[in-house]
Amino acid sequence: MGSIDSPNNGDNNRNLAGASPEFAVTPTENESYRKRKSSILPLEVGTRVLCRWRDSKYHPVKVIERRRLHCGGPNDYEYYVHYTEFNRRLDEWVKLEQLDLKSVETVVDEKVEDKVTSLKMTRHQKRKIDETHVEGHEELDAASLREHEEFTKVKNIATIELGRYEIETWYFSPFPPEYNDTLKLYFCEFCLNFMKRPEQLQRHMRKCDLKHPPGDEIYRSGTLSMFEVDGKKNKVYGQNLCYLAKLFLDHKTLYYDVDLFLFYVLCECDDRGCHMVGYFSKEKHSEESYNLACILTLPPYQRKGYGKFLIAFSYELSKKEGKVGTPERPLSDLGLLSYRGYWTRVLLDILKKHKGNISIKELSDMTAIKAEDILTTLQSLELIQYRKGQHVICADPKVLDRHLKAAGRGGLEVDVSKLIWTPYKEQS
Repeated sequence: MGSIDSPNNGDNNRNLAGASPEFAVTPTENESYRKRKSSILPLEVGTRVLCRWRDSKYHPVKVIERRRLHCGGPNDYEYYVHYTEFNRRLDEWVKLEQLDLKSVETVVDEKVEDKVTSLKMTRHQKRKIDETHVEGHEELDAASLREHEEFTKVKNIATIELGRYEIETWYFSPFPPEYNDTLKLYFCEFCLNFMKRPEQLQRHMRKCDLKHPPGDEIYRSGTLSMFEVDGKKNKVYGQNLCYLAKLFLDHKTLYYDVDLFLFYVLCECDDRGCHMVGYFSKEKHSEESYNLACILTLPPYQRKGYGKFLIAFSYELSKKEGKVGTPERPLSDLGLLSYRGYWTRVLLDILKKHKGNISIKELSDMTAIKAEDILTTLQSLELIQYRKGQHVICADPKVLDRHLKAAGRGGLEVDVSKLIWTPYKEQS
């Protein structure tokens, strides 16, 4: 299952207005409330209201879309809402009984509301919201951003089944039109073909002879394995992987032309086969020194160190190529946090052990991290100063230890001795 518990829709301790039974309203108040309710239903798109969430508490939401229930009256709708405190990945369809209609606000000055909200938030809440709102759309102008949000505002697939997991999706993915009315998709975990019904998947699994991604195994250490899949040789697999990934990445551009990409698929292996846990993609030839185009750890496998492993693996490939690398921008919110942690740990480990002066160029040569990423990382940690026309690294051991502790653990390590790989340019 996904990492968030299912919503508690069985809370019968509240009436429609959100009041608990011991605070029953008088008949006069009931009549007044019924009149107000009938005047505001159905709720308009853009309405702001409080909604009961999965924690059984009420949170502010904005109505993004609505749809009429098939067997209901003229005011019987369900509403697609965005929880304004949280990332878009938590947007969902809700029933009317989850909404507190006494809190309805149809016209709100967003700047004033944002200011009031920020004043009410604790420092911890604000930090959590800031971390989840780095959406990675810095390259879009205002018009393009509005177009993106309009086109992707409603999740089209609610859940997927992949192997032994049923996973709640986070974002819209542009599946072919014949899947428009499908709330749940069933994926073959080996070839990534997707179907509408479980019977179709069962029939497919009896015929599918794959037990691992359709590529070359370039790394095996214990139960972990990495496969390199050429998008040109395995076009359908590459496209299916992009459809799947888009369900969990808001910023991602879906690549229909996968010929130009290599996909590095990380798997957990057992006696049933090699089961995908995440992947990163990489352009075969990048003029901008990109060593990673897109990265994803599937939700059931997150918080196990796999994201850090994938980042480290991309830099080990760059070292094999004799190049410096950097991830393609924009990064997702989770991707940005992972990279900041990786750069911090790698650079500070070197600075702790190194005696004497060391330059940005030398750090770049040792790590395959692009000089600009090194510079911005050290500047964010306040470990670099500009003196006499050049950058000077100021590495106090106690400060380094404090930053390393804050960066957290490095996760799973890449055993370079187990990597058997030839850079793409050298393949015939």
